[in-house]
Formats: sequence, structure tokens, C-alpha cells
Amino acid sequence: MSPLIAFYSSDRKTGSLAFIDSDKNITQIESQSSHQSPPPIMLGATANHKVVLLDPVSKQLTLQDSFTENAFAAHIYSDPYSTRDWFMNDGDKETGNDTLNCGDQGSSVTVVDSANSDQAKYLATICVGRGHHQANFTGPSQQHPNTPKLAVISNLKDGSLSFIGNDESKTDSYLKVIKTINLCEPDKEDSDGMVMPNNSFPHGLVFSSVSGKLYNLNNGYGTVAVINPTTLEIEKRFDFKGHSNLFMSPDGRYIFGRGADRKSDANHVIANLSVFDAVEETITDQIKLQDIYISKYFFNPKGNRLYLNTGASGSPEQQTNVKANVLLSFDLSALPSIKAIAETDVGQSGTLCFIETNATTQVFSSDSQTGELIELNEDADKVISRTQIFAGNKHSRIWTIE
Repeated sequence: MSPLIAFYSSDRKTGSLAFIDSDKNITQIESQSSHQSPPPIMLGATANHKVVLLDPVSKQLTLQDSFTENAFAAHIYSDPYSTRDWFMNDGDKETGNDTLNCGDQGSSVTVVDSANSDQAKYLATICVGRGHHQANFTGPSQQHPNTPKLAVISNLKDGSLSFIGNDESKTDSYLKVIKTINLCEPDKEDSDGMVMPNNSFPHGLVFSSVSGKLYNLNNGYGTVAVINPTTLEIEKRFDFKGHSNLFMSPDGRYIFGRGADRKSDANHVIANLSVFDAVEETITDQIKLQDIYISKYFFNPKGNRLYLNTGASGSPEQQTNVKANVLLSFDLSALPSIKAIAETDVGQSGTLCFIETNATTQVFSSDSQTGELIELNEDADKVISRTQIFAGNKHSRIWTIE
């Protein structure tokens, strides 16, 4: 069976779902309203057009033919070492607490196995620190075969990292918080102690299979904490100012840092893209991109292309110049140098997904504003087709279902 593309369109309050097959046939799923409070969590969808939803109170998982239009589309991180997906709950905007599951003690992550299939299974909801959260995963590699399987969650409001056992063979620690690291750097705080919450504001979390270390960007300090996943201790820190997020190259060696300068030029936002070599422990290349605000990053399945979509940011004067409708592509074979390939107009890109057919890779982007599915070639320097899916909205997400 050829892969399907699922297309989710939303105004961030209610949404719609459709499926597109390889022949560009569109199946729109009937929407239904719901007065359930809190609303169900949208986990995924199946190849036979079922919607996978989770009741946040009862934790009952259901597969249904219709789409509950106010279902909450949680931020998802997929574990590369298993078939488990991790869904983030950032908690209340004011406090960062998930009062349903964790009271006033933090917010939560929910773990589901095989979320985009008929075999979807709810596993656990785990209380961590106060959101916003990012997640990453550690595990054994050829260079570091004894690295433990862990899920690591950053807690923005608390200024901490939660380490969760992620090895199903270890029943004493599996899906349990085994340690919390306080990211406070006292010399950057008014207080002398290791206080939590603090101003570290962790946002950027990657694991290198080559160095065997975990790297966490303390956005509030402009530093990166290097953590040993075996000892769960911070081994060192290095300065990495000008970045607001991190992501790792597919080969596990090079850390990309991205950020935005809104202060140097009153009329222009300037994106910052840097490469840090996790082996040599040095910045190998850095570029500035005027009138670009980097939104999300994507890698193709072969691991030889990086794609960055863009968004609007900055003052009204800066937003008149910012290019919020382009997709940037880069050739990863040039690493440790940054080599740009193309800058292509794709509209208001929500997310990307990929389908590999024989020797070629199809690249797809969702245009939130127009509701179109856009197909590009692998270099993303040419738009091949545009297919109308919805009327358009503020937000969109696409993903492939095997």
C-alpha cells in the first residue's frame, strides 16, 4: 500500500482532517463538534482513515471515522529507538501546571505506542516539570554501545531536565522519572543558590550518537550544558549566544543552532544559523540570513538535505521586509560547512513530510494560508504541483502514514 499523507488544518481552536493518496485523491473526514472539557487529544490517524483520539480524563483511546473538530493537537516527539510517540502537555499558560494530572506540581508528557496505526496503545502519562517542553532520546550506538535508553524532557518554566527510563526491559525504571537536573547557573542569577525555577529557560535539546553526550541549550544564559546520559551529570558548559534552539544532523555529529537578531537593524530580522562539531567541540561555520526568521527544521529520509521553513517575527517595520513564505534547503554533504541550495516560495508553510519512491524523494509542504498541499523536488528548488485541500487557515500540519 502506498503511503498516505494526512493534512490537518486549524485556527488553533477547531480543525479539520483530510487524507491524500499517491494519485492526489482527497478524502475529507467528517467533522463533529464536542462539548467535552477538556477536549480529546489528537494522537494520529491510520491508513484506513481512522482518527486516533485519547480522552485526557479516562485515558481511553478510541479510533473513529469522524474527526472531533476541537481535538487538541499535542506537540509530538517520536522515539527513534522504538515505536513509541511522546506527546507534550505544557500545562496552564500562566503557571505551567497540568492541573488534571499533576495538580500544582508540574505538567506532563503522554506516551503512546504506534500512534498512527490500528494498534495504537496508551502507555502512560508522566508528570515532569512545568512546561514549555521539548523532548529527546538517548540510546546505544556503535561508538557508545552502553548508552542507556532514556527520554529527556526540558521544562522551560522550572529550568530543569527530567530523565525518564525508556527501556521496557528495565521494569523498575521504565516510563518513570529517575532524575531531575537543575540547570541553574548561580553566577548568572541574583541568588547565590541553585534555585528552581530559574532563568535558564531550556529550549534546545539534542543527543549525539557520535560523542555519546546530550546537549541542552540554556536559552536564558546563552550557554549549552553537556550532559553524560550514563551518570546523568552536567560535565561542562560552553557559550552559544545568539541561538534559541538546537537540532542535530542525521549522522549524529553536528549540532545546528538557530536564532534571530531583532535588535541590530530596526528594519530587518537577521537569522543566525551555526554548526557546532560535537567531536572537535568547535563552531565550524556560521551564516547570517537577512529578512529570514527560521521556524521549523526537517531532514529528508536519506539524511543529505536540511530544510528550514520560515515565519513572521519582529517589529511591524521588520515584518514588512521579512520573508515568511519561503523554504530554505541545504546540502548536508558539505558539512562541517553550510551550503545553501535554494530559497523557494511555498507560502505559509506549516510542516513538511516526505515519501521515498525507488531512488527519488518527494517533498511535501502544507500552505496553511491557502490550504494547499505543495509538492517539490528533493532539492526544494522547484514546485511540482499544488493541490487544494482546505480553504486555508492559521495553522497546518502534514505527516505520512504507511
